[in-house]
Amino acid sequence: MQRYVSFDVGGTTVKHALVDDQGNISNKQAFETIDSADELLSQMIGIINKAKTKETISGVGISVPGIVRDDGYMITGGAIKSLNDYPLAQTLERETGLPVAVENDANAAAIAEHWLGAAQGVGTYLTVVLGTGVGGGIVIDGKVYRGAHGMAGEFGWNIIHDIDPTCELEHFSLNWHASVVTGLVDRFNKSVIQAFPNTEKVEDAQIILKLAADGDPIAGIAVSDFLRDVSIMIINLFANFDPEKILIGGGISANDGFMHTLQDTVDEYITRHESLNRIRDTALGHIETAKLRNDAGLIGAAYRIKQKL
Repeated sequence: MQRYVSFDVGGTTVKHALVDDQGNISNKQAFETIDSADELLSQMIGIINKAKTKETISGVGISVPGIVRDDGYMITGGAIKSLNDYPLAQTLERETGLPVAVENDANAAAIAEHWLGAAQGVGTYLTVVLGTGVGGGIVIDGKVYRGAHGMAGEFGWNIIHDIDPTCELEHFSLNWHASVVTGLVDRFNKSVIQAFPNTEKVEDAQIILKLAADGDPIAGIAVSDFLRDVSIMIINLFANFDPEKILIGGGISANDGFMHTLQDTVDEYITRHESLNRIRDTALGHIETAKLRNDAGLIGAAYRIKQKL
């Protein structure tokens, strides 16, 4: 049985674990993300070398934000700016002597779902990861579609609102309006502070969802606006890609109430869209909660190195 050291690099935390070739996870731990490529690599190398003293390690898989070339070279590092234009796979292979595969985090989640999750046996599907930004993975006929330059699936870059010619264009993107951080949490906090200036900020989206469910009017408006923007994104993805299903991931997808309301909102919008409504029973996919949730990045990174070997 082969074993891999797997990393899931996030904006605030780097999770790591041993994952075997059946997808079983062991020794899962985490450390705080530091926006320094040298320090991040030093931490990773230490973890890999420690694992090598205890196990026979076949390779290393890494899930990261940003745009990644097929050879593991980082074109951009998402929120981790120090990984922009960085030879991540090449550096780790040189330092550890092991084969290394690097994958965009949303693509890693997508292939994890194909291997062990909600997309088993599904040929064409999308994953949408709602978190600090809006990530996406596109799988067509069982293969990740990367585009000409590796940036396919950056759903968060899409513009969703009328633009103000005096503002930065990305302020009108899905990353600002359909992400959990700026689309829901920041939106709620700005409204609360306007009404009650000395109020402490809420950092947990689950608290906002609970407040909305309990009838808080400010939370209700914030959640309603967030659902609207996420639903519009989903409608556009159905029209653009014609997937069998769209899997929704990220921590917020674990909230069953949110997912039910999202499904209801998408259904309402499809009903109001004449062309989509006409084919909804015969030629339109559906949305579903991603199965692997917080382990998707670790499992997808392991699957990526498993494929490479």
